[in-house]
Amino acid sequence: MKIEVINTGSELLTGQVVNTNVAHIGERLIALGLKVFRQTTVPDGIDIKEVLAESIHRSDVIIVTGGLGPTQDDLTKEMLAELLDLKLYKDDEILEQIKIRIESNGTKMRDINIKQALIPEGGLALANENGTAPGIYFKNSSSDKENHIFLLPGPPKELLPMYDHGVEPILVSLVKNFTNELPLCLNHFFSGMGESELASQVDEITSSITHNIEFGYCLKPGGIILRCIGNPHEVKTVSNKVISQLDKYYLGEGCDSLPLNIISLLKKNNNTLSVAESCTGGYLSNLLTNVSGSSEVFKVGFVTYSNEFKNKLLNVNEVLFEEYGAVSSDVAISMAEGCLKSSGADFALSITGIAGPSGGSAEKPVGTVYIAISTKSGETQCIKKIYQTNRILFKEKVAMTALNLLRDYLFI
Repeated sequence: MKIEVINTGSELLTGQVVNTNVAHIGERLIALGLKVFRQTTVPDGIDIKEVLAESIHRSDVIIVTGGLGPTQDDLTKEMLAELLDLKLYKDDEILEQIKIRIESNGTKMRDINIKQALIPEGGLALANENGTAPGIYFKNSSSDKENHIFLLPGPPKELLPMYDHGVEPILVSLVKNFTNELPLCLNHFFSGMGESELASQVDEITSSITHNIEFGYCLKPGGIILRCIGNPHEVKTVSNKVISQLDKYYLGEGCDSLPLNIISLLKKNNNTLSVAESCTGGYLSNLLTNVSGSSEVFKVGFVTYSNEFKNKLLNVNEVLFEEYGAVSSDVAISMAEGCLKSSGADFALSITGIAGPSGGSAEKPVGTVYIAISTKSGETQCIKKIYQTNRILFKEKVAMTALNLLRDYLFI
């Protein structure tokens, strides 16, 4: 089933508004084992007619967002009617609903709003519980290809409920007519390995299994989502085999957050954690404390940006700064051990590095970072990485790497 999305609105093309509608629609479609085949964005006005004319010859389902408002440049219904030679009629029941909604706010309904109650012949109005413009579903059999057209309002607060309650039930019935069975889509979150490594492993694991599953890979902070779409039985069989062989990297059913996984593992193992950060400036602590219930296992976060406070709060010997520099494995190890001793936690993570864009050298280029972990059992480990990117992404990558280092100790 080919599904096409057309987003209308000049504000989407000028950068005034970020187009989140296609992302929301894509997420909901993928949950049904479907996906967007094509997406187009056009300005307000008559341009929608040209794109619709192309779409009805190539797609089974066309979802249009925007252009259902009361102003002169809201022409989605009008252009569809003109293209398919349909008459627009005024739906008095919808008009009354629009009037009640507008006047319930103490505002008088104006004639300009009447156009929102116009429905193309053969169209089914979709209720809008959060705005004045109803959506429309239209089954088009007038062209060489039968297709199903949905016209939805642009504002996400109106579009999303309408999609869930009005569009998705129709789509489910259409899919069953196409395939007799809804395909299954499962998303599995893996962390601690690269995209190419995961793809190679999946190919190797599934090579001996006969299947017709579509695999997809999507990078997320801290890991990769493996998407499996296909026959429900095949998807479950293959997914279980992949998970069992890559169990070390799999975060668990329904989990797509590395910080959430870390907090869960700490709770499960009855462990506590403290952290000492320099170049990440508290980003790691922020990720951990964004997880509900983290207070049960997260003890303290030190942001020791200066050498002075690395010494005062973590007892890092000043000699180490002179001999090795603040960005070094020796300082990272001392920070972790000082953090562990000061907090009494079971684990301590430390981070020291050069976020850039200035401050680097030939020996220690921008992006160099040392991450150390110290444990109550007396073990300390330090790793070195180089992430040459902007400061924000640098902090994110480093924090996630630190969490994966901890996860190696927590995973059982």
